[in-house]
Amino acid sequence: MDLLAAYSDGEPSSPGGSGGSGGGGGGGTVTLLTTKAVSTAPAVDTTGLTLVDKKAVASAGTRMLMPANAREVQYNLPYADMAAPVLGPAHPFQRDGVAAGLRNHRAGHVEATHLHSFAFDEQYNTFHSYGYAAAPTGHGSVALEAAAATAAGAGADGDGETVYGNAAKRRKTTAEKKEAAARRAAAAEAAGAADPEAPYELLTRQPWAEKEAVAVELTEEQKEYMAKFNAEREEKAAAKGDGGDASGGGATSFFHGKESKDYQGRSWLAVPKDRKKDAPEAFFLPKKWVHTWSGHTKGVNAVRFFPGAGHLLLSAGLDGKVKIWDVFGSGKCMRTYLGHTKGVRDINFTADGARFVSVGYDKIIRLWDTETGQEYNYHLGAVNAVTFFDEGRRFVSSSDDKSLRVWEFGIPVQIKYIADPSMHSMPSMQLAPNAQSIITQSLDNQVLTYTVSKDRFKQNRKKTFKGHNTAGYACQVNFSPDGKYVLSGDSEGRAFFWEWAHPFKIVRTIKAHDGVCIGCAWHPMESSKVVTCGWDGAIKMWD
Repeated sequence: MDLLAAYSDGEPSSPGGSGGSGGGGGGGTVTLLTTKAVSTAPAVDTTGLTLVDKKAVASAGTRMLMPANAREVQYNLPYADMAAPVLGPAHPFQRDGVAAGLRNHRAGHVEATHLHSFAFDEQYNTFHSYGYAAAPTGHGSVALEAAAATAAGAGADGDGETVYGNAAKRRKTTAEKKEAAARRAAAAEAAGAADPEAPYELLTRQPWAEKEAVAVELTEEQKEYMAKFNAEREEKAAAKGDGGDASGGGATSFFHGKESKDYQGRSWLAVPKDRKKDAPEAFFLPKKWVHTWSGHTKGVNAVRFFPGAGHLLLSAGLDGKVKIWDVFGSGKCMRTYLGHTKGVRDINFTADGARFVSVGYDKIIRLWDTETGQEYNYHLGAVNAVTFFDEGRRFVSSSDDKSLRVWEFGIPVQIKYIADPSMHSMPSMQLAPNAQSIITQSLDNQVLTYTVSKDRFKQNRKKTFKGHNTAGYACQVNFSPDGKYVLSGDSEGRAFFWEWAHPFKIVRTIKAHDGVCIGCAWHPMESSKVVTCGWDGAIKMWD
């Protein structure tokens, strides 16, 4: 380049200058001018591009990504591609792909599985109790070092003993038993014989051995509960005859009237002089509600009018009380009889009304005249009903054991026993006014009739009354005083009336109570007055 710069064509470099030392103007310099390179191609961003076969392509196009559920890889992949997150569209109703969440991570691939909580708790508690548990793969076991031998004996399937159940143990052979006995004998011989005179030495003590026992005093609430519990237990023991009075406790009564006798010396049981002596010739169905008696703390099971006059009303309650009410006078309770340890099921007057019989769920039959009477206790279940017939010389009783038993009054021995597999329990009975029939409330929604006489007691299948619903409820049945109508309660609070001559005809229905109508009775001296009672504790009169 120096030579090119020193090159001269022999002409002076300037108009007045000489040509160099050698003459001819050969000593002049030449200046070279350089220009900047200019590219006409536009600027291109090569981020994310790679050169493949002399072509720039997107780097993503060259990555070989595998599906998330692939099980085989036939070519090498970079670690960044193997650990890449799962991308792609998510199915709205399928948990796979992106919707399943992150499955690939640095430690491996996540697979969804299910394990019942019982199986997990069983293995968790077994591991913490015994030191081993079943392996997650389903074969073998995982155990601590101290429990390795026990885990090895559990088998390859991990079917060893768990905290929730004992595995079937193999029975030892005779040789194994002899070997174990020999080991125990050798150990006992090595330890030496125990001296019986030496005091017993406690080698280990539990952490709570030094703790002194402290008696905790009961709170007031606990004392009240214990007193109530003891009272109920004593009551149950007395009812079963385990202690105390064999009849279930002493019987007593309370008079609620002002005077037990009037100024003429007549008892409060006497029939008032102003009452009519003769019954009306015809009786009619009631139409309206006229009065209510309230006094029982629980439901009322049965009501009975005083024979003949009907000036008193006898009621039996589930509270174990029997009450006598004044019907036409003050309308108040005159006397309360206490003696049954459980609810009273039925009551019935004798022919003269001076005494009455009550039966209860304590399996006791009581004859009342302000004190406890004779006891009849032959039924296997609770006694439900008692009805006198044959001019009061005999009576029939029904029980939960689905039987009828006929008794001689005053003799505690049954004279007739009626039971059949097709029979249902008959919790209520009533003697007809002509004293020739007895109607019973059968729990298969029927009122059955039995013909009674001195020599026989037989069912009359032509007199069956239906149409009401009494299944499960011991609703009382009754007659009108002239024997023309039959009435019964209903489980829906209704009172049904049938004609005796036409058993299949229901002549009237009255909605008497909100709950079950359990009892009913027709006044003997009033032509259309009927009394009903229910488990709402109310006694209503209808006219």
